[in-house]
Amino acid sequence: MSPRRPRAIRARIASGLVPFLGLVLLWMLLWGQFTWLALATGVVLAMVVSSVFYLPAVRLSGRVNPWRALLFLVKLLADIVVASLQIAWVALKPRYTPSNAIIAVPLRTRSDLVMTFTAEAVALVPGSIVLDIDRENATLYLHSLNVASVDDLPFLRRAVLATERRLILAAGSYDDLARLKKSEEAIAAGAEPTAPPEKDSDYREQTGGSTS
Repeated sequence: MSPRRPRAIRARIASGLVPFLGLVLLWMLLWGQFTWLALATGVVLAMVVSSVFYLPAVRLSGRVNPWRALLFLVKLLADIVVASLQIAWVALKPRYTPSNAIIAVPLRTRSDLVMTFTAEAVALVPGSIVLDIDRENATLYLHSLNVASVDDLPFLRRAVLATERRLILAAGSYDDLARLKKSEEAIAAGAEPTAPPEKDSDYREQTGGSTS
């Protein structure tokens, strides 16, 4: 047997475990409890779904930086707390006029895993909802609350790209790291960042309010 064959088998098993464990975790989160019963039923359900439906293998990066991963989690928790306070103030603010927007944020990663984790991390922070993911163009479409004007859009995009950056540094592939470095060097040299599919002036305003 070729020495590469066991390595390929282990890689295939590891890539298949990611969606399997994700289904188990999703089941337990839906029930809102982490018990042995929820774990057992989640495993059974994941086995049935994996057998009946096709789950594409997830390509892992092969690297994890524990320190960067810890920084990502700490920053995520801080963002959730700050955004929750901001949303609470907006809800209680007298004479508040809703002014929201749907924006496109082109990412630098080409990893399905990093793309998904970025979308999940953005969705966990109150104030933004991921409406769609363009996998081919690596673009997230977000609904953002309390967007007063088009001048707010660059800040929102930078926040999403900062989340993506922390994920790439924590567990991104070497290709993603090289792409991230090239992008940051281009920006530092004064080059314009990649233009999103939609222009700022084309974003769609939601329920009431003026954004001009």
